[in-house]
Amino acid sequence: MEIILKEDVANLGYKDDVVKVKDGYGRNFLIPTGKAVIASVSAKKVLAENLKQRAHKLAKIKGDADSLSDRLSGLTLTIGVKASSTGTIFGSVNNIQVAEALAKEGFEIDRKTIIIKESIKEVGDYTAVVKLHKEVAPVINLHVVAE
Repeated sequence: MEIILKEDVANLGYKDDVVKVKDGYGRNFLIPTGKAVIASVSAKKVLAENLKQRAHKLAKIKGDADSLSDRLSGLTLTIGVKASSTGTIFGSVNNIQVAEALAKEGFEIDRKTIIIKESIKEVGDYTAVVKLHKEVAPVINLHVVAE
């Protein structure tokens, strides 16, 4: 079944993408929750017209994401956590703490767009990816230290 996404769906696609999904996933989850519509011929024509009209807005959004990416890409955040004498953290560092550290630096980034690939359970250096746009994802260096 072909559908048109009305919003970004993790591991599937971005808003206004035409994707193929299994019938049950589309009919029982995506369409009833308002995340997608069936990709009929008329819906595809409407989508094409909307994309043509929004092309300059999308270019501006991507430009803003690129400029923010340039400022973020060289950034190294220092995150202080409670740790044992061996360097093991009590708990772990997650995207909420990274978002708070970015806010202290003056960047208002939604915590849902921050992706940390490996779990951070010890003091050390790590990386995180910030998904600003579907084509722009700068890497931030994290330096985790004991308080």
